[in-house]
Amino acid sequence: MSSVHVSPVAHVRGGRAAPEDDVWGRERAVIVLEEAFPPEALFGLDAFSHAEIVFQFHLVPDGKIETGARRPRGNPDWPLVGIFAQRGKNRPNRTGVTVCRIVSVSGREIEVEGLDAIDGTPVLDIKPVMREFLPRGDIRQPDWSRELMKDYW
Repeated sequence: MSSVHVSPVAHVRGGRAAPEDDVWGRERAVIVLEEAFPPEALFGLDAFSHAEIVFQFHLVPDGKIETGARRPRGNPDWPLVGIFAQRGKNRPNRTGVTVCRIVSVSGREIEVEGLDAIDGTPVLDIKPVMREFLPRGDIRQPDWSRELMKDYW
């Protein structure tokens, strides 16, 4: 595989200190841009209700990376599914993506709610959520995923 170099554009400050599986919906944190980015990089973001945050699960050790299939959360009642058919943190590139609510934007900081990343998490990108980029039509998903997510937010 070829490699791609990516540097964080920001870091998460506040919120949870440790990764946990559930109840992220009311969690608040601040995303602080790196010094290389001026406040102008966030101009206009406050006009949006939500942002899509791309981040890295930076605490996942190499030995925990999954490249094949596993049962989500190790639950024996759920099917064996490939890592690319679930959203677990033990992904090959340790990449997470979450849509969260923008609470405020001030200077180089964005206060957000519902970001399932912990304090210190490197943020790789920030994008405004636009209705036109949301899925068109019905969304299909298996029963196990609905059960897994019932207490997540």
